[in-house]
Amino acid sequence: MPTFLTQGGPVIWLILLAAAIALATFIERVLYCHQSQINSAEFLNGVRTVLKRDNVVEAIAICDATPSPVARIVKTAILNRDRGRDRVREAVEEAGLTEVPRLEEKLNLLATIAQIAPLLGLLGTILGFIETFRQLQSDGLYAHISGEHSLAEGIWTALICAAAGIAVAIPVHAGYNYLVSRINKIVLDMERAAAEIVNIVTENGNGNPS
Repeated sequence: MPTFLTQGGPVIWLILLAAAIALATFIERVLYCHQSQINSAEFLNGVRTVLKRDNVVEAIAICDATPSPVARIVKTAILNRDRGRDRVREAVEEAGLTEVPRLEEKLNLLATIAQIAPLLGLLGTILGFIETFRQLQSDGLYAHISGEHSLAEGIWTALICAAAGIAVAIPVHAGYNYLVSRINKIVLDMERAAAEIVNIVTENGNGNPS
């Protein structure tokens, strides 16, 4: 590995930096999605049970204790329960609009790294071939394939950078698609929970449905 880093030239360090940023971002987003995704059906059943006892304080406490977009949407609906069905629905929709950007935060960074990693690899490849042809022009018939200041150095740089760029882009792109899939599931849970909590807080005279 140290040999590859040396022969890869300066561009290889940019590729490795991009890989490190992508890995840290992916791990942070996975942990955030894991925290955000809950069993919304079970959560709503618990909230419904508490609200049927008219224990609003406990229902809000349950929401506060659950670090999830679904819980925050449910809390919004509870706080607006006395303002009529339409206002509850509007408040829930507004809460949902603020939660989605939080889920999608840093996804653009992953997408950008997946796109530029192969370009960085291509840049390293071009620089490697430039060095190879410079050596050919300088040494002419006396150019050596191996050894110090040889043609092999430029070729190694070209091949290593190309491989590294692709090797980084593939898992980053896969990780991006995985996170998009996870976020879509969470958003779907949010939409279902939003529709259900509007019904819960406005039924049985708890709100003023129009």
